[in-house]
Amino acid sequence: MATALQSAQQSPPPATADAIVSPARLAHVVLRTSRFEEMLPWYKLVLNATAAFESEHIAFLAYDDEHHRVALIHIPGLSPPPKGVTGVHHFAFTYDSMSDLLHNYAKLRDRGIVPAWGVNHGPTTSFYYADPEGNYIEAQVDNCDTVEEAGEFFFTENFRQNAIGVDVDPEDLYRRMMAGEDEASLKAYHPIGFRAVEDSPLEG
Repeated sequence: MATALQSAQQSPPPATADAIVSPARLAHVVLRTSRFEEMLPWYKLVLNATAAFESEHIAFLAYDDEHHRVALIHIPGLSPPPKGVTGVHHFAFTYDSMSDLLHNYAKLRDRGIVPAWGVNHGPTTSFYYADPEGNYIEAQVDNCDTVEEAGEFFFTENFRQNAIGVDVDPEDLYRRMMAGEDEASLKAYHPIGFRAVEDSPLEG
């Protein structure tokens, strides 16, 4: 028997005059920071972004055809967030190929920026990076050929047992790619059975 979410995926509700209109896309993320001079070059480097506007108080960073994707606001004297509170966990950026993701990994590694965690979630292979303030960004590549295939993974026994994913070593993936291993093999998901939701290196 299909779940309500499965039914909604398969048969979206018909549009009505009073229906809420979904956004066309996610536009940007804005971060407050007291470490503006560290955060700005970090995001420029990690995202290969340029400043659409930049002053000593605020910066708008772009890397595609949107006028900006990340903005930083300089507010001196902010306290770091305490552990164990609600809030944004991370925000994610998708790359076109495993090759792009891994070549970026190597270039950032050579500049002293390495992932806090590498994981194959099933639908994606993802590297999580901590910025200078401790915010996490996810650099990911889709493991599935279609959105539908990725969505189907959420209804598998593997996902029911392990919604977190299987740890991967970015350096190992990079070496395997450079040795000629194909992308499908690098993206392969190897189930490990049950894993608790809180069992993530990012939750410590």
